[in-house]
Amino acid sequence: MYNHIWKKYLPFIKIQLKKSAAGEQVFALNRVDFERAGTGRKAGYKFMIELTNGRVSNVISGSPLAMNLAAVMLEDDATKQILQNNTYEISLNTKFQLTTKNSTPAKETVAEEEVEKEEVVEDKIATEV
Repeated sequence: MYNHIWKKYLPFIKIQLKKSAAGEQVFALNRVDFERAGTGRKAGYKFMIELTNGRVSNVISGSPLAMNLAAVMLEDDATKQILQNNTYEISLNTKFQLTTKNSTPAKETVAEEEVEKEEVVEDKIATEV
């Protein structure tokens, strides 16, 4: 029911997932998109999804909105790759703000620092040769 809406927002959600390593990200969604597609129950527009190592780790069956978002993210190879080896909390509040929190940013930061160190070493070796 909401798949087409989530597919529209997927590029922004991917950016949020990547940036969440540095801190919690909040993205404002267009309320009208969801109200047109939904049943008009405002209570159904609030959810929280926990994703651990690329899998949903909490019960979201009570929220079609959450189930559709999880399905759209896990069907997309690039998004699935981002979700691997990390734990994320993605929530939507009644103000239609999508919040993304990476619960494992330390690993990501360490990996990025190691890559940067390797690049510096490679540059140093290249200039010496």
